[in-house]
Amino acid sequence: MSGHNTICVATVLLETGMVPMTNGLNIFKLEAPGGLVTISAECSAGKALSIKILNYPSFVHHLDVPVEVPHLGPMVASVAYGGMHYAVVDVDDERNAEALGGVRIRREDGKRLCRMGEMIKVACREQYPVNHPTLDYPGCDILVFVSSNPTHSDAHGLNTVVMSNGDLDWENESTWTAMLDRSPCGSGTCAVMSVRHKRGLLGVGETFVHEGILGTTFEGKLEEEVEVAGIKGIRPSIMGKGWITQICQVVCDPTDPFSEGYQVGDIW
Repeated sequence: MSGHNTICVATVLLETGMVPMTNGLNIFKLEAPGGLVTISAECSAGKALSIKILNYPSFVHHLDVPVEVPHLGPMVASVAYGGMHYAVVDVDDERNAEALGGVRIRREDGKRLCRMGEMIKVACREQYPVNHPTLDYPGCDILVFVSSNPTHSDAHGLNTVVMSNGDLDWENESTWTAMLDRSPCGSGTCAVMSVRHKRGLLGVGETFVHEGILGTTFEGKLEEEVEVAGIKGIRPSIMGKGWITQICQVVCDPTDPFSEGYQVGDIW
């Protein structure tokens, strides 16, 4: 379950009329690969002003475990599920300071964040492999850097998510390709909320404002405590806003021999 993508899908469904919109609160469900999520959209004059998602359960696999990262050194990370399996790394943790070499969650450190994030994620996946207890979904497959020192006073936490573009080869640095999430990250926020709950820093009914590297925010809330196959976790919600950036038309000509696409090896 991708939170910001779900916000975008819900926005498009409402603002294009694929789902009928009324002024006020609009509630419907979307099915993600992991299950149903409930959408509560506040709308007015044909625009979706805010989209709130009631996610399925999030939980912590490992809290503050030692990770030996090749080329960087020893670190501490947590592994948590919020819709994807996240390696959660605190840039303010003194135990990570030497390995990170002063990197912060800021635009000018973007390249270093991508490079280090890929390395840490792969190390976590190799040393602490996890799977969802009810889904055939292994991890971890994504990483979120967090900081307890946000740049805006109304945010409770600062983050950036490193998303992979390929496979990391420890011996070939040219394969270390990744990018940073534009948004404050919905599933990442849910994973971070589960870690904060595990630490006793976030309780039922409390909100958590998460700021991304571009300064935008999502508002999370711990709706209830739950269990998933005996694992204690939380059911979080996240709220944000999306915008339509393109309306286009795709044409499939029946005489086109490749109208359904093509594949040349495994290039993706």
